[in-house]
Amino acid sequence: MKFENILADIDGFGRFQIMIIVISFIGRFTLPCHFMLNNFIAAVPPHHCDISFLDDGGFFGNLSQAERLIVTIPVQDDGTLNSCQMFAEPQYYLLLNSSSRTEVPTVPCQNGWVYDNATFKSTLTSQWDLVCDKRGKNKATATIFFVGVMFGAVTFGSLSDRFGRRIMLLVSYVSGMLFAIASAFSTSYLMFAVLRFFTGFCITGIVIVSAVLSVEWVDIKHRKLVGVIDSLSWTFGNTVFAAIAYFVNDWRWLIVSVTSPLILAIITWRWMPESARWLIANGKLKQAQMYLKKCAKMNRREESIQTLNTETLATIVVTEKRDRTYSYLDLIRTPKIRKLALRTGIVWFCVATAFYGISFNLTGFGLNIYLTQFAYASIELPAKISVYYLLDKIGRRRTEVGALLMTAACLGMNIVIPKDMSVVRTVVSVVGKGFSAASFGTIVLYSSELYPTVVRQNGMGYNSFMARIGVAVAPLILLLDEVWKELPQVVLFSAAVLGGIVARMLPETRNRCLPETIEDIESSGQI
Repeated sequence: MKFENILADIDGFGRFQIMIIVISFIGRFTLPCHFMLNNFIAAVPPHHCDISFLDDGGFFGNLSQAERLIVTIPVQDDGTLNSCQMFAEPQYYLLLNSSSRTEVPTVPCQNGWVYDNATFKSTLTSQWDLVCDKRGKNKATATIFFVGVMFGAVTFGSLSDRFGRRIMLLVSYVSGMLFAIASAFSTSYLMFAVLRFFTGFCITGIVIVSAVLSVEWVDIKHRKLVGVIDSLSWTFGNTVFAAIAYFVNDWRWLIVSVTSPLILAIITWRWMPESARWLIANGKLKQAQMYLKKCAKMNRREESIQTLNTETLATIVVTEKRDRTYSYLDLIRTPKIRKLALRTGIVWFCVATAFYGISFNLTGFGLNIYLTQFAYASIELPAKISVYYLLDKIGRRRTEVGALLMTAACLGMNIVIPKDMSVVRTVVSVVGKGFSAASFGTIVLYSSELYPTVVRQNGMGYNSFMARIGVAVAPLILLLDEVWKELPQVVLFSAAVLGGIVARMLPETRNRCLPETIEDIESSGQI
């Protein structure tokens, strides 16, 4: 007997499943906010050297602020004040003719910096002066967070397969919230960097566990709907995050604000059920029976409760020992699982590289940072709604392949479109971002359907690890424009094409039962 037969009897998409989706949605809201948080907390406001120490009560003290800047701060070619240099001595002659600047000796800022607080009240940059020769530390905060996410994905994937989905979801909620709140009250850059790493490490368990938990409780017909809803939670979070960041412009309180929804997630966790699939696969038949009866009662299928006995559940998984522990090594032990892991890992890496490469390089809107954030999120909405209809119309594989190849087409077009056609390049970039968002939304659901229950969390953890490598690589790819202006676009184009080719080798999962054991994969003729 298949688990889908039981789901059909107790309703595979009733009030019980909707409850799971709503609880997951609450917990996942904070994730996109933290993923994009660095754009705001590490923003670099306009700044120049602090010249207040030159006011000794003499002539300098009688000058207006504008005049003080003229005689102390050199002007760059674009007319803006130099952010990192000041004149070795005040150049008073510039008050008579500020345009007659000659080669005047300059020195690095001697007394720190003054920041423009018009947009941001406080950022990491202004807190610890992460500018000029410390600019690298500012950029490193995002990398540190995503390295934590990368290792957290592997860890939580393995632990949830060993100890269960439900308990690891709570661990991720609580630990992620504690580390995030602690980071908001950091007293040094080093303290913040360490706490930010552990925030990323812990918070990634939310998406890893909740995505699989939702899919494992719904029937075949509604799996794509659940996948799209999970994906839309990111779009919703990113959209609302723009408004939160606009009203909360202090970096410490912004972290607290986007983390606070986890309090509600922890409260609602008590109603989150354990995965009955996981319980059955691990021989915990009594607990599985309890949750299945709850599902039947909540979905008003009380007549099916009588059939939910442990003897019936025991017939679902009989081909493998239930008392053995599965690990990441099981992804490479058998030939077909090994091929599956290799292919999905490559696709996840390529999808993440293209998606974040486009996101970090999407320019030309001419909007402020808050409107840009809102626009980035809005771009994803029509793409993900389209995915909902395409997943069943043409299948998971064709949707994924098509989205990646169309992403590559947009990247390729921007290689040949002249730089002076900025409007056209922006429109093409926006379309490319939409297709890349569609590929990301598809691969999450697609991968969760490809792996068997006994190693599904391990598989998703490994895939998420590969994606985070892509996220970390994307900014480095954009730095290749120093070698050749179009090289970043060429690399991103190649990644999207490679992902499309490899995705073509994956089996279709539309209208098929989820595999329960490794033997289900090895005995199939699809891989």
